[in-house]
Amino acid sequence: MIRKRPTLRRLVAVAAAGGLLALPGCTSAATTDAPAAADTFVVATANEPEALNPVLNYGVDGASLIFDGLVARDAENRLVPALARDLPVVAPDGRTVTAVLRDGVLFHDGSTLTAQDVAFTYRAVLDPKVDSTLRSDLDMLESVEAPDASTVVFRLRYAYAPFLQRLALGVVPAKALTGQDINKAEFNRRPVGTGPYRVESWTPGDRLVLAANERYFAGRPTNSRLVVAFVADDNVRAQRMRAGEFDVAELAPKLAAGFDGNTGYRVERVPTADYRGVMLPMGNPVTADPAIRRALTLAVDRTAMVTGILGGAGEPAYGPVPPTSEFAEPSVAGRPTADPTAATALLDAAGWAPGPDGTRVKDGRPARLTLMYPASDSLRKELALAVTADAKKVGIQVTPEGLTWDAIDPRLNTDALLMGYGTPYDPDFVSYKLFGSRFAGQGYFNPGHYRSPVVDQALQAGRDQADPALRKAAYATFQKQLATDVPWLFLTYLKHTYVLKSSVQGAQPRVEPHEHDVANSLWWNIHTWTRK
Repeated sequence: MIRKRPTLRRLVAVAAAGGLLALPGCTSAATTDAPAAADTFVVATANEPEALNPVLNYGVDGASLIFDGLVARDAENRLVPALARDLPVVAPDGRTVTAVLRDGVLFHDGSTLTAQDVAFTYRAVLDPKVDSTLRSDLDMLESVEAPDASTVVFRLRYAYAPFLQRLALGVVPAKALTGQDINKAEFNRRPVGTGPYRVESWTPGDRLVLAANERYFAGRPTNSRLVVAFVADDNVRAQRMRAGEFDVAELAPKLAAGFDGNTGYRVERVPTADYRGVMLPMGNPVTADPAIRRALTLAVDRTAMVTGILGGAGEPAYGPVPPTSEFAEPSVAGRPTADPTAATALLDAAGWAPGPDGTRVKDGRPARLTLMYPASDSLRKELALAVTADAKKVGIQVTPEGLTWDAIDPRLNTDALLMGYGTPYDPDFVSYKLFGSRFAGQGYFNPGHYRSPVVDQALQAGRDQADPALRKAAYATFQKQLATDVPWLFLTYLKHTYVLKSSVQGAQPRVEPHEHDVANSLWWNIHTWTRK
């Protein structure tokens, strides 16, 4: 696989953080524009996509606003038909899946959706010439065929229980990308989809402007335009929300709490499967020591983080499978509060003796490590500082360092990193690539080069098995081994916090994954929103 920066970690132009957005309805020191039209919504998020092409990882779980998949998810995250007329049918052996398309669905350019477009989309993901990080997600897909204009047949190498969930991927028009280098196509910035909105303009580092799709198969959106503002800095985003520039903004929990009690706003605290944790690289001789990793997981006070940093908008985390999942293994739950006595005993037994300055030493090597975090993310900064303070109490010296992502990239195998991932969908999603040995060092997939034959076998068994009981057993083994090895120091699950103007109506919170920028945010159904 070509090493590329996966869109699981979006990049933004940092220079835009302090800029003012010249939008209809924005009011700031730099603009006196007229009030926004009633049918225009302006939303603000921290992260910006690198491309607007589902084949290149945009909105892969659906709710992308620009594209539709064969299936979608409702407010309860249940699968419902989208471009498919009904939910696709799985053959008794689990290895053939057939979908029949709705009649009369049009792309934004007026062309008709056909089964060939669906087949092209999935074949493009599987094409090794295309830099799609989704390819490994579709290891089970042997072929996709379009026997006629409305029928799509997926043939699998093995039965894969959550395959229908993979069909939320947005469908692209074959004619727009056939014969092109998809990695560099103009389509990636000016896409054509079937979704409720079409792209009107995209100003990198600033905003994405979407216009209503008048011919949307599910009905014309209730509003005519959507503006997505990209504002990397949390504090700047909060200031501009308070200035009235946005109808809704994603904010860090403490910043969102500042709007509680203000009659002009309301705060939505949305449940998620989104966790924060410290990736501990195996290429660093300190973090490679199991005793250091296990001591850290005993030393951190997760309850204090949830209460003090998240303002109660979250819960302690002990692994990558959320406690709300049917696959969660309860035995891996550790201590919600710190246990420095147990941590120091473990370090003593492993030969990490206290040094003259309080920092432990083993074989002449001090227990020191750098903890990187993205400088613009105030929440990760606070978590990094909390880890630093807790580690110091047991003799481990952590130096937090806020950096740009470009500065973080080359140091992934040597320095710890405050990371975030998580999915409310199947446990195969994310974890297979994040902890599997075959992905070690592939960008932000297993960046710490963690390798475990037990984990590899369990993750593969979870993919291969169709029987729910066997899958649950496989993921229990995975979670137990991860808790033993501690390649990550899991800290908290978050509630995503959004501030909305009180005039906004129609928002339907649902359990969110880690990624929640343009796609999969509170505004997943914004095409149905109205104002009072």
